[in-house]
Amino acid sequence: MNFRECDVAGAWVIEPSPIEDARGRFMRAWCHREFADHGVDFAPVQANMGLSTRKGTIRGLHYQIAPALEAKLVRCTRGEIFDVVVDLRPTSPTYRSWYGSCLNVENGRMLYIPQGCAHGCQSTQDDTEIYYMTSAFYSAEHVRGIRYDDPAFAIRWPLVASLISDQDRNWPLWGKSEMGAMPWTARI
Repeated sequence: MNFRECDVAGAWVIEPSPIEDARGRFMRAWCHREFADHGVDFAPVQANMGLSTRKGTIRGLHYQIAPALEAKLVRCTRGEIFDVVVDLRPTSPTYRSWYGSCLNVENGRMLYIPQGCAHGCQSTQDDTEIYYMTSAFYSAEHVRGIRYDDPAFAIRWPLVASLISDQDRNWPLWGKSEMGAMPWTARI
């Protein structure tokens, strides 16, 4: 795998190194040693899948607070997504920065989202499926979110949002909630 740093500190774009032959291709999806060689301490404990049937659907932007902080490794297994990481760590040099990348089956690309960052995606094709691993178990009481259209971040989604959940549409704007003092800063 080829690791490329992006505009959010600690986040990585990971490009596969596929082996191709007459049968098709084979590529590594995750390797503890390769992640450790790049200084990434990621030990997945849960894997999740999501299907967005309509192009333009936005999921997120979600994160978990302490004691359930989580990192994610996201890939697209069908269709295509524009995947986004937002840095919410006040002590980070890239605080409030965001980065987006196109993930699809053809490029096999993955995006690693570190703890303390929000994650969201938009399907750019109908019937798009994502698969992601997390470093912590899902904890409903520790889930938080930021709005996909929050002007504090000004994320440039590739399409107009066609579908978004009520929960994701109604997260408070950044600075208008308890999110100003992040409960994880001492643990990063």
